[in-house]
Amino acid sequence: MADQDHYQVLGVSRDAAPEDIKKAYRRLARELHPDVNPGADAEERFKHVTHAYDVLSDPEQRRRYDMGGDSPFGGGAAGFGGFSDIFETFFGAAGSGRGARPRSRRERGQDALVRVDLELGDVVFGVHRDIEVDTAVLCETCDGSCCQPGTSPVTCEICHGTGHVQRTVRSLLGNVVTSAPCTVCHGYGTTIPYPCATCQGQGRVRSRRTVGIDIPAGVESGLRLQLPGSGEVGPAGGPNGDLYLEVTVAPHDVFSREGDDLIATLDVSMPDAVLGTTTTIDSLDGTVDLEIRPGVQSGDVLTIHGRGITPLRGSQRGDLRVGVHVVTPTRLDAKERALIEDFKKRTKAPAPKLAEFQQGLFARLRDRFRNG
Repeated sequence: MADQDHYQVLGVSRDAAPEDIKKAYRRLARELHPDVNPGADAEERFKHVTHAYDVLSDPEQRRRYDMGGDSPFGGGAAGFGGFSDIFETFFGAAGSGRGARPRSRRERGQDALVRVDLELGDVVFGVHRDIEVDTAVLCETCDGSCCQPGTSPVTCEICHGTGHVQRTVRSLLGNVVTSAPCTVCHGYGTTIPYPCATCQGQGRVRSRRTVGIDIPAGVESGLRLQLPGSGEVGPAGGPNGDLYLEVTVAPHDVFSREGDDLIATLDVSMPDAVLGTTTTIDSLDGTVDLEIRPGVQSGDVLTIHGRGITPLRGSQRGDLRVGVHVVTPTRLDAKERALIEDFKKRTKAPAPKLAEFQQGLFARLRDRFRNG
């Protein structure tokens, strides 16, 4: 049988397509595999079938064979019978699949990432949010078993539950036994004859669910919060992945954030700046009284302690820091102008003169905010 035509061994025509050759080999391999059909004759036929497929499945080897030659390793193996046992001892023991475990259908689910949009006020104390997540959840029909109710997986008839099959390859130095995942059960060791109709044998389905999360105070844009075990469920009811929340804080019309402090600008009229006054301003957590001392200047910073942001890892809130902007009137009636002129004469204000350059109001405010 060693000289038998490779096409005859596989039972295909000489013009057979590669797909037909592969189908014929798989059919014969299942029929003649030593685990399925023990015996010396079946084992010998299995070797010839494997060798024929190795030649005909390779385009270059098949071309040379059709021209009258054989594969590069065609008949050399028979002359190295003494080395065959040695290679089977080493390669066979490593690749035979003995002791190898089949794959588990239960795998960890993937992580999920959801963006959460917050207002600056949410950052002051923290906030509770119910997040809608489109993810994979456990199939309620089969409870993750992947099988129709009342059925269960069965042991694979090809690999007998090992998840691997042996393959003997004839080489120049003898027969080499390798192991590969079973193509019938895909390495699981079991097959599912009756898959669950709800999840199509996956053990999970896509669904939208609500996750409640307490977002702590002090978070900022770009921060990611991890919720272990709140991601999607794994195949066959495997453990859940993690859920990550990426925080985005929307800009506020009045307040900005500088670390744990809130900063804002307060417009003060010229008379109030000269005489001083008390005003009420709206902070992010209610109204607060603010005293403006007489003679306050543009660029001065007034601090209200404890009205800032609660830090992410702490309890003492930052401050609310208000920069003063003295507003000079641009339109005066005759009486107002006369009062200002009289004030100027009484104070004997000096004439304008050059002085050291000072940066703009907002730049000065920023520097004062940062320097405290």
